[in-house]
Amino acid sequence: MHIEEILYTQGFGTRRVCAGLVQQGFVTVEGQSVVDPGEDFAAGGLRFTVQGTPWEYHEKAYLMLHKPSGTECSQKPSTYPSIYTLLPSPLRLRPNKGAVQGVQAIGRLDQDTTGLLLLTDDGQFIHRMGSPKHHVPKVYEVTTKHPVDQSQVDRLLAGVVLDDDPKPVRAAACELVGPLHLSLTLTEGKYHQVKRMLAAVGNRVEALHRSRIGALALPADLAPGQWRWLRAEEVDGLRTARAGQPAVGVDR
Repeated sequence: MHIEEILYTQGFGTRRVCAGLVQQGFVTVEGQSVVDPGEDFAAGGLRFTVQGTPWEYHEKAYLMLHKPSGTECSQKPSTYPSIYTLLPSPLRLRPNKGAVQGVQAIGRLDQDTTGLLLLTDDGQFIHRMGSPKHHVPKVYEVTTKHPVDQSQVDRLLAGVVLDDDPKPVRAAACELVGPLHLSLTLTEGKYHQVKRMLAAVGNRVEALHRSRIGALALPADLAPGQWRWLRAEEVDGLRTARAGQPAVGVDR
């Protein structure tokens, strides 16, 4: 693949811009300067730098982000900063066949909710992870305003009725971690679901943190606002995620 095309697919600008970056000597491949936009390279796993920024070729982008509080999962936020400002510009500018450029969040977390967020430019992966028929389990660490008792846990497991849906919504798993702390597993994603479920049993969410999606836990060393590429085995594990996976080993 031409180096100009490689840069374009990775989000470094239009083809003309990418050609200019090469011609002006701003691109090195494996430590060697490249000045011909038409020079061919094997794209898979290729490491290069653009204006001093190291990069590795990825045909599709799969990322995890530790979402901090006070951010919105929107390209056009209304009140708080967008999570997309936490990503380098090539990830936001990767070309896409659809109308939207760059990686997209798989689902959304409220502005005050923290934790594990997945982003990708793979439309099929977004559909797979977001489809309710696949029941991908998500684990939330919930801090409540009032002490939680076993009867509330039992009600969450049995199912509670939310105001806009007569069908009961159930927690796939619910563990009482402390007087004001629950570990709650859901396999669907309704609007403000955790907050509304806790309200339905007479409590209130004071803080909410998503610690796991499928078998993928948020790493303890990934600080709020930081992101990293997903490894191939992590992507494969998410593709096969299903309800009933043990929610163990959560990095608290």
